[in-house]
Amino acid sequence: MHLSRFPRVSLAHLPTPLEPMPRLSAALGDKVNLWIKRDDCTGLSTGGNKTRKLEFLMGEALQLGADTIITQGATQSNHARQTTAAAAKLGLECHVLLEDRTGSEDTAYVYNGNVLLDQLHGSTISKRPGDTDMNAAMEALAAQLRAAGKKPYIIPGGGSNPVGALGYVNCAVELLTQANDRQLKIDHVVHATGSAGTQAGLVLGLEALNSGIPVYGVGVRAPKQKQEEAVFALAERTADYMGLKPSVIAREAVVANSDYVGPGYGLPTESMKEAVTMLARHEAILLDPVYSGKGMAGLIDLVRNDHFERGANIVFLHTGGSVALFGYPEVFDLPGYI
Repeated sequence: MHLSRFPRVSLAHLPTPLEPMPRLSAALGDKVNLWIKRDDCTGLSTGGNKTRKLEFLMGEALQLGADTIITQGATQSNHARQTTAAAAKLGLECHVLLEDRTGSEDTAYVYNGNVLLDQLHGSTISKRPGDTDMNAAMEALAAQLRAAGKKPYIIPGGGSNPVGALGYVNCAVELLTQANDRQLKIDHVVHATGSAGTQAGLVLGLEALNSGIPVYGVGVRAPKQKQEEAVFALAERTADYMGLKPSVIAREAVVANSDYVGPGYGLPTESMKEAVTMLARHEAILLDPVYSGKGMAGLIDLVRNDHFERGANIVFLHTGGSVALFGYPEVFDLPGYI
């Protein structure tokens, strides 16, 4: 897989660390060996998984002569924050449309965390009500900008299209290289799955490399069947974009579990709060409330219920986003000063 054939700009600190989590493993009974792939350490505006995607997306934008970036996400979108940072780094104008998916009017949620950083990076932000057709909204804005003489480039939510998914095909290569160098046999990869690009790229990359490593997505929004279908469709489109044979990825290679979504996207759950707290106190690693927190909640529950074979080496892909914690200050019931 010669990914250097595709336009790309350097934005991320790569390779990201692959670290053991011995204290968390012990807290869960030493049933399995837990590892973490630190894509919260990609370096762009506090890091996160979208930076890998943006290397290829921004590469294409520059190749096409774009001077303006348009994207969309939820209010506390990690993708929006990393996109505004990438645009600032490359000297591009940026416009972000934020969809109200939670209905929260809490000041910290609406103005702090990722929203604050979006604006610090110089992006304009505008709010849209829940269930807005966000793709149509971006196209409408792009038409206005073109009429004003701009050259906009639209990045879909999460950076999840075949161009963006290349970032996680590349991550699959990186992860296998790290495992091979330390003679680590990875038995499972687990991560939070939402807009589908991360899982699609990982599954495609690991399947194309004949790694034998299954990927387990913990859904944060859509029901299981819908999530799996979205991931598989994007993986197939990415394989086609790369010139790979359609048979490189089987439908059964795409697995998502949406049992940990709770009341809805971006809405707190008790298991998410436990997962965020456990990682902070056992491994000094910060998760986020929307994606990695619910992904880790799923992993913790699966380990407790003996879903994985005893002694398995499980890598949790940390997709970043801890800055979103500042949009949820009342969720964790912390004691304050004593």
